[in-house]
Amino acid sequence: MMSDNIQTVTVLSKTTWTPNLFSFTVSRPDSFKFTAGQFVRLGVNPSRLKYYQQQDEELAALDEDIFRAYSIVSSPFDEVLEFFSIVIPDGAFTSQLQHLEVGDELLLNTMPFGFLTLARYQKPLPKDLWLLATGTGLAPFLSMLQDLKTWNDYEHIVLAYSARSVEELAYIELIERLQADFGSLVDNPAKLIFIPIVTREPVDGALTERLPKLLLDGTLQERAGIALDVDSTHVMLCGNPEMVEDTKEALKTLGLVMNRRGEGNIAVENYW
Repeated sequence: MMSDNIQTVTVLSKTTWTPNLFSFTVSRPDSFKFTAGQFVRLGVNPSRLKYYQQQDEELAALDEDIFRAYSIVSSPFDEVLEFFSIVIPDGAFTSQLQHLEVGDELLLNTMPFGFLTLARYQKPLPKDLWLLATGTGLAPFLSMLQDLKTWNDYEHIVLAYSARSVEELAYIELIERLQADFGSLVDNPAKLIFIPIVTREPVDGALTERLPKLLLDGTLQERAGIALDVDSTHVMLCGNPEMVEDTKEALKTLGLVMNRRGEGNIAVENYW
């Protein structure tokens, strides 16, 4: 029996960035509300995907609902929901999800989760916001950057986005439009400073080291033109667990503190 929180949603579009990275949009239930930065649990039943319905012999083993956590890319005010996914070849969920086609149906648990939201910051007051992401960890930050309140509350927003190759830097066109599309709607908007990082190949304009090293040697702060300050900085981390752990420790070495009960600089999300 399906939970009252589970609703069926329809795939509206799919964008393939690389063989292992893709995004997709689904219909949004009228009653569904979330805060920028939160995640939901999405479900797929492979036997209901068009891809598998053409391969009857496989269906018996695949008739089950598989749920995984996904941060929402889209703004809380968008009419559709967008998600950013990596393909894990042996993953029970993403190995099925890569076969998504427009018109397929997924399951959405309409109870949003997670505390990687700007509302968690009570002290220090908002001034400089640092959003540090690897890979699909970019998703919650894109949601925040499509919310006018973010642009209204901060003076500077630094988005540092790290990938292995330039092809894996997804959503670059959207990122380059954010200041014009959202900042322009606010009287005194934050200034967005975008810092791309590509770790496995040289790319003009991109930094090349891992985030912890870039912070510890000051390269990231120099590129941003802003110092990290315990009295004015909010830092959010999302991405692979090793990056989150190492970067958190680097920030603590630099004097910033974990956000607890609304106070402190550093917020992280671990749902992997």
